[in-house]
Amino acid sequence: MQCPITPGSICFAPMEGVTDETYRLAINEMFPAWSYYSTDFLRIPKNAHIPKRIILKHFGQQVFAKKELSQKTSYQILASPEAPMAEVVQKISDLNFHHLDLNLGCPSKKVNAHRGGAFLLSDLKLLQQVLREIRTYFSGFFSVKIRVGYKDDRLFEDIIHLIEDEGVEAITIHGRTREQAYKGKANWDYIKRAVQLTSLPIIGNGDIWTPVDVERMFDYTNCHSVMLGRGAMKTPWIAETFEENKNRIHMINDELLLFERCEYIQLYFITLLKKYRDNGLDDDHILKRFKGLSHQIFLDYKNGETIRSLFLRSREINEYLMYLNQLDKLIRL
Repeated sequence: MQCPITPGSICFAPMEGVTDETYRLAINEMFPAWSYYSTDFLRIPKNAHIPKRIILKHFGQQVFAKKELSQKTSYQILASPEAPMAEVVQKISDLNFHHLDLNLGCPSKKVNAHRGGAFLLSDLKLLQQVLREIRTYFSGFFSVKIRVGYKDDRLFEDIIHLIEDEGVEAITIHGRTREQAYKGKANWDYIKRAVQLTSLPIIGNGDIWTPVDVERMFDYTNCHSVMLGRGAMKTPWIAETFEENKNRIHMINDELLLFERCEYIQLYFITLLKKYRDNGLDDDHILKRFKGLSHQIFLDYKNGETIRSLFLRSREINEYLMYLNQLDKLIRL
């Protein structure tokens, strides 16, 4: 099946507790240069019955109803070998979701203790079992998101070949093992090697923080597309900046980016506030979400730690919004 992700795309990574329907709708409205999105993962627990309405709700009924947006959104799941995948995957297929992605990269101790996420990279027989079952019951485009291994990289090439042999049609690779979590620096050599090993579309992921990094990832690895997780959280408008400056990436002025960052941060949180309120989230929950989104977004400023602490200590949404309105002054202190 043809890959729904266009070569050269910049994809917004699936992130638990972040990329729900409301957040994706807001990002697509503010920064439409993002080429592709994903749901956060739907966990398929053991011995659980998941009705179609829950499956649809996780994807988002508003997104599902918008054909253009629906067609650039993958449905990500996370499961262990013991989970009732056949039942859930068949329902996802029956609902005509065009793209299913399996999370094989989650480093969470809890997830891996239940033999899900990156754990499956440590056992090729179990990995084969899971991939084969999903491929049997899902008729659309099937991709996986992996790390380069569990405790080490010894099985990396075998994993790539197995994934291809079992009918998976694209691979997103984060250039760290599960053991590394987010420590050290992502090694893009694995992404480059995977491009050489397989004809499948390879999507590069890991330590892409700036428009220059996006270009470097493409140039160094020759990957099909790139996917940003923490980089997207720090700079949600990065795809916009990259597209607007495609022919002069190395001429982008850092000072200009900092000025742009102030304007975009204000737009970002104000738009999210409206979207969250429109979808029934109360201000206490919105404040909690805003704090979760605030950990990296201010750090490019020389006094970023001080600014961030003000936002994180906000006791109510109005206090947070007050600091947001004063941001252009705070960055000059």
